[in-house]
Amino acid sequence: MMRRRRRRMIVGAAVVGAAAGRNTASQQTSASEAPAPEPAPPAPPAEADLNTQIQQLAQMHASGVLTDAEFAAAKAKLLGT
Repeated sequence: MMRRRRRRMIVGAAVVGAAAGRNTASQQTSASEAPAPEPAPPAPPAEADLNTQIQQLAQMHASGVLTDAEFAAAKAKLLGT
């Protein structure tokens, strides 16, 4: 009698384990079928930022905060030259 009970328990555990594996597989399938999140909006062009920075330097130069040499050096640094 002991053998039958053990055998049933082992077989029962195998069935439960197999069923759990199927649930996981079906959950993975449904997760992969979910719609992809929308991509982030594109970043503004770097040129716009560069133009803004040069304009700020020009304003500082016009107001006398920057000398001609400082303005030229800062602008060259921004332009990478």
